[in-house]
Amino acid sequence: MLKVRQIVMASLCLAGLLAHIPAANVAYAASSSGQSAYADNCASCHGVKLGGAFGPPVSGKAFKQKWNSQGAEAMLNFITASMPPAKPGGLNPRTYADVTNYIIAQNHLASLGKRSATVRAKLSRATEGDAASAGGNGDPSTNEDQQFHAAKAARAALLGAMAPVTETMLRNPPQDDWLNWRRTDDGFGYSPLKQINTGNASRLEVAWTLSLPAGTNEITPLVHGGVMFINSNGAVQALNVATGDPLWKFTRQAGPLPPRGAPVTNPKNMAIFGTALYVPTLDNHMLALGIRTGALLWDHHVDRTVGAMRMTGGPIVVHGKVIQGISGCSGTDNPGGCFIVALDAQTGKEAWRFNTVAHPDQPGGDTWNGAPLSQRFGGSVWLAGTYDAELNLVFFGTAQTYHITPLMRPKPVKEGSADALYTDTTLALNPDTGALVWYYQHQAREVWDLDWVFERTILTLPTAQGPTKMVVTMGKLGIMDALDAKTGRYLFSHDMGLQNLVTAIDPQTGRKTTDPKLEPEAFKPKIVCPFAGGARNWPATAYDPTTRTMYLPMFESCMDLLWKPGEDWDIQYTVRPRPDSDGKFGRVAALNLDTRQTVWQQRRRASQASAIVATAGGLIFEGSRDRWFRASDSASGNPLWKIRLDMTPNGYPISFASNGTQYVAITTGGGAALDVIWQTLTPELQNPAGATTLWVFKLADNP
Repeated sequence: MLKVRQIVMASLCLAGLLAHIPAANVAYAASSSGQSAYADNCASCHGVKLGGAFGPPVSGKAFKQKWNSQGAEAMLNFITASMPPAKPGGLNPRTYADVTNYIIAQNHLASLGKRSATVRAKLSRATEGDAASAGGNGDPSTNEDQQFHAAKAARAALLGAMAPVTETMLRNPPQDDWLNWRRTDDGFGYSPLKQINTGNASRLEVAWTLSLPAGTNEITPLVHGGVMFINSNGAVQALNVATGDPLWKFTRQAGPLPPRGAPVTNPKNMAIFGTALYVPTLDNHMLALGIRTGALLWDHHVDRTVGAMRMTGGPIVVHGKVIQGISGCSGTDNPGGCFIVALDAQTGKEAWRFNTVAHPDQPGGDTWNGAPLSQRFGGSVWLAGTYDAELNLVFFGTAQTYHITPLMRPKPVKEGSADALYTDTTLALNPDTGALVWYYQHQAREVWDLDWVFERTILTLPTAQGPTKMVVTMGKLGIMDALDAKTGRYLFSHDMGLQNLVTAIDPQTGRKTTDPKLEPEAFKPKIVCPFAGGARNWPATAYDPTTRTMYLPMFESCMDLLWKPGEDWDIQYTVRPRPDSDGKFGRVAALNLDTRQTVWQQRRRASQASAIVATAGGLIFEGSRDRWFRASDSASGNPLWKIRLDMTPNGYPISFASNGTQYVAITTGGGAALDVIWQTLTPELQNPAGATTLWVFKLADNP
């Protein structure tokens, strides 16, 4: 049987921060300080009746035998030095004494009870500032004592060594870190690391794995100073990147989730600034946690609206403001559409809010075909924004409306009167005030659920006028638009050839003409390509600035679109293969932005599952629905290494380093919308369900 210290060490990966969350419905008398202290600080891990829960039991025959021989003071020293796991020694000395005496009394340890009074008297004279020294100076008497204290000290040293994340670091991250959703403000999804490269990628192996709380995926870990932060289904953990050992854990049970709308997905990313980690929740809270302890610093409820509104994207931090987009807003519960909000990073107080659907009394308010505010829906912000420090602009993309009837009847006769601003739009906002500096609508009056909500990549390309800073984005149609980052002026488009809706693009304005035969008609199905899941979706592109090549994760499909007037969400669709389909639905393509030519493409039957990350080692990493995760030569697309994982790798891969070792990480799991959509096209690919796993890879030690 494992000894108590070994059991406790093994339990740290489960207990995490739960120890600081008060247990509910604790059936102890309020008059007992020991009962109350145990209930507040221990019961959520070790059980209300001391029988164990997330942590091991603190009762029973083995427990009594152990501590009858060790004594009350040894027990007190151990509890003080190791609990709660997120902040050992961080409680009041009297609290530690109360908890110790309570455990002694509940276990009827008579011999210890006589000595515990002396211990309590001793500690009652101590101050809070002496807690660590009172509990941490006991001499380890056994080898397992030494191992425990060494592990605890190493964990504390790693967490304590993390430097606060400054604005300068966010704008130009250390090359070993992954501080933003796509690593850098510009959305490149590119790592400057090159220890893993085309010459040695075949030597990749599993460094470690970790089972995460089950939920939907689309997860992006963050890495800073050798510590990884990851959120799965509301459980936030800090991990040692070299070993996978948990350092702390914070778990919060979400409130009631949206009853309808698009499938609920795990928030895609968090943000880090100063010594705080900013975590969006599905029930519209923004949490700030201490990066060294996981302690809750503040909790701001962004929106209390009942309905489908939620936060499935993540935040970006600029000038001390946590800027977050809201998604959902899909039906009559959320009239007026979605919004982008900025919160003070120190307090959580709201600084500004921008409506992504123009209200009747606002600029653009006359573009909804005369519909009142109660009939304007959508404008979701599904992904995090990007930021340009030189222009001091944050860029966000918005989605379509979910209720097209107001834009269909009566049929608009004046151009622009039914454009439905600010759907399908790039918004350039001042991060300090939320003021709209410019906007560009990629698809006016978009009534097919083929929106333009994805990442806005900020890059510079040579033009006839000289190097020009651009905002580049690709919508579900597989059409890429490039805009002048300073003004929003349209520059160019590129069509990847997977759509049949847009028949012409104005070379001066970029305004798109759609095929009139594909205009929705009541209760009459239309075959539109691609499917509403898009020729691309949330799996993000990656951009290599050294070759000016963008890597695109894509899907090949079409849909039967049906408009059903009178329903709340009034368009429906089913996925179907393209008319010329050869049975291959997944595609990864490399597009050179200088020439706007496809350099290479890899097609496969399994649809794309993950985003793409590119590295300075000449590699891209990505995965597909058949559970394969690959490293490919970014110049040719040829796979150099691949591994079959436990489940679909449908997260955002990242690459980072610690102590001179480069790593690549990806999460696997299922449950997101795209998993359901593409399964109907490839029914033979039946993947396991019910788990989420973090996989981390590095080069094998021996060539």
